[in-house]
Amino acid sequence: MIGALITRGLTMILGYAYPAYECYKTVETSQPQIEQLHYWCQYWILVAILTILERIGDSFISWFPFYNEAKLAFFVYLWHPKTKGANHVYDSFFRPYVSKHEPHIDRSLTEFKLKASDTAFIYFQRAASYFQTTLFDIFAKFAHQSTTPAAPKPQKQPSTGNEKEEAKEE
Repeated sequence: MIGALITRGLTMILGYAYPAYECYKTVETSQPQIEQLHYWCQYWILVAILTILERIGDSFISWFPFYNEAKLAFFVYLWHPKTKGANHVYDSFFRPYVSKHEPHIDRSLTEFKLKASDTAFIYFQRAASYFQTTLFDIFAKFAHQSTTPAAPKPQKQPSTGNEKEEAKEE
């Protein structure tokens, strides 16, 4: 339990915080080198893909022994200057796969964007219609209340003292 906690903490530091800081330093230099920017873009693309795959398959792979330790080692492999693992993994695996399927991915993304915008527009129309109907109902109630004279309140008739006898007769 404590080992897993330590490993997760190290993964946050060595897999996310340290690379983010190194990327920040690269971006903030007065003349960033395109190779360094390219390298860090590759790293973050791979980390994003790994995070997505991990979320999908977490229940299938997280129970493997030393899974968290292997993930930590892989993150360090990806960013370490001596291994340049991000370049190797990106060029060997990621780029060929995405290049092969790029037209299908682009078409799917375009279709998704169109469906999402159509759906958002439909829900916006429904919300606007609901708001308009509710607003008109509120205005109609106020208009009805202001034009309808208030009914006179029945006045109490003077008491004769024989209310009990009158109630019995009815």
